[in-house]
Amino acid sequence: MDESKDSSDRSATPLDNPQPAGEQKVGTSPAADDQSARQIPGYQILAKIGSGAMAVVFKAKQISLDRIVAIKVLPKTLSADKEYVERFYQEGQTAAKLNHAHIVQAFDVGLVHGYHYFVMEYVKGKTVYEYLAAGKIYTEAECLHIAIQMAEALEHAHGLGLIHRDVKPKNIMITSEGIAKLMDMGLARVVNDPQAIAAEAGRLFGTPYYISPEQVLGRSDVDFRCDIYSLGATMYHMLTGRVPFEGEDSKDVMIRHVKEKLAPPDRYNLELSFGICKLILKMMAKDPNRRHASMNELLGDLRSIEFLLEVENPREQKSPMPDLTQHMEKVIPPRPTPAPQAPKPAEATPQPKFKKTNNIPLLIALAVSLLLNVIMLILLFM
Repeated sequence: MDESKDSSDRSATPLDNPQPAGEQKVGTSPAADDQSARQIPGYQILAKIGSGAMAVVFKAKQISLDRIVAIKVLPKTLSADKEYVERFYQEGQTAAKLNHAHIVQAFDVGLVHGYHYFVMEYVKGKTVYEYLAAGKIYTEAECLHIAIQMAEALEHAHGLGLIHRDVKPKNIMITSEGIAKLMDMGLARVVNDPQAIAAEAGRLFGTPYYISPEQVLGRSDVDFRCDIYSLGATMYHMLTGRVPFEGEDSKDVMIRHVKEKLAPPDRYNLELSFGICKLILKMMAKDPNRRHASMNELLGDLRSIEFLLEVENPREQKSPMPDLTQHMEKVIPPRPTPAPQAPKPAEATPQPKFKKTNNIPLLIALAVSLLLNVIMLILLFM
């Protein structure tokens, strides 16, 4: 089962991200949705940038503020469905409450000629799902960089009492500058809204590949920890190139989320560190109480792993080292040690030279002594 089919697998989900279609100039298609989009007051439609079963998205220019925006239009065939319309407006109203660098900002919602539209921040880039569909497997550093931004966005939403309930690769847009932005607040709701909890009792909300076990079970106490689970499942997919659980159909996949033990991500990617594998297993614990106690706690772990990864695998130096020579003490360099010379061959020991002296008196004395000795011997024998 391919994630591209998940728009039909989202139980009781009225909205899904439209599939990217490139920038198609409006007017090339006779579709009524194109005609309606061109008639939205205050906006100049420039191109169609996405379409799906639940909505069509256009690139437009907001004339009053001279800025580029994206406009999501609900097809007229769905406008008669009260629940779809309510959730469409809920998405816009929920997004409008959030003001964060890593969340796509909402600007306006409205109705024109029977078409409901939602104006939001225009983000130029690709979703994580598009990269995965093209065969990309994220490095640990890349995954951590995106996950930290998503955790910061979710921490902001949780701080306002909102849970997203549909964190997945299709809902993470990467801008041309490498900034990650969380999209699609269509399933978001206030965590402690008793009316919403009662209305949704026993119903499933989420995407099968990334849904938390408590969402599968339709529990009424679903809280921010479902987003932790879904973010962990998204990271699993980014790092391994495969979803955490596969099955014959969406029902089979969701049952596996509840009952089947998760294979460690390093089974499919041996380059992963022990730290990130342990983190993902904790994020995707079946029991919400075994996951992180808050998004802030998760952020601490994500940043710690990123720090350790940076220490073990330092990136290339981005700027030259500062010149500190002017602050160094002047030191007299030592004299260079002369290179050792080869020993000279041994020379013969010179013989002592006798000094030339006058030896005649010595010879005369020796002769006289000898003569006297001879005379004494003659006298002795006479």
